Amino acid sequence: MFAHVPEVEVEVPPAVVELAAGAPIAVVWRNQLQGLTFRLGDGPGRRFAKWAPAGSSADLAVEAERLGWAGRFTTVPEVLGLGGDESGSWLLTAGLPGRSAVDEELRREPATAVRAVGEGLRAFHEALPVAGCPYAWSASGRVARAAELRLDPASWHPDLRRYGTVERALAVLADPPPVDVEVVCHGDACAPNTLVGDDGRFSGHVDLGALGVADRWADLAVASWSTVWNYGPGWERPLLEAYGVREDAERLAYYRLLWGLT
Repeated sequence: MFAHVPEVEVEVPPAVVELAAGAPIAVVWRNQLQGLTFRLGDGPGRRFAKWAPAGSSADLAVEAERLGWAGRFTTVPEVLGLGGDESGSWLLTAGLPGRSAVDEELRREPATAVRAVGEGLRAFHEALPVAGCPYAWSASGRVARAAELRLDPASWHPDLRRYGTVERALAVLADPPPVDVEVVCHGDACAPNTLVGDDGRFSGHVDLGALGVADRWADLAVASWSTVWNYGPGWERPLLEAYGVREDAERLAYYRLLWGLT
């Protein structure tokens, strides 16, 4: 279920080799859809190429559009190019200052990383205007998607298997809690998508393909949950404290289930 840094050698798509134009290429991430992210070059001028193989459900054109909109209000990667061929599609972006909150060194300093993720998510929510956002990430739309997908419970995160069957899980999702605070959500607020500067504070966000208006708990549920995967138990509450909100068990449970089924 989890995205991760590939541990085995990865074949670099020819399109990415061409985009690199001779710069060193390093694979830095593989997502749940088997898409890859490559770093092209090093230092301040580095760029990043996201690659989605043919047949992937990832729509990099959608992400490029959202990055362009969000970049008017907060720090996200600048889109440098978009393209594809019969083998897949690619999105080229400029690098941002900072490193992922799951960088090896930051994993050894979870207090710093978790604070940056929580504070960064709060700043993201406060910076982007709901009234002007043309994108939605509503619970109702995602529940409809969950009903279409009907994912095998065997593929669910272990924390969600207590719901037992697709039918029982969908019945829970059919009754969402009232919206707490409507914001423009990141859409994939897992810890790796926050960048952290040398000062230990957040410096930007990446991977905005699902950005849209929703209850802030849709992001908070995933951000806090991801601390367990990336730093170990005990960091969920510190993340919520860094964001500036008290734990809401009902909304956390609901939006984690929705995440797991979509």
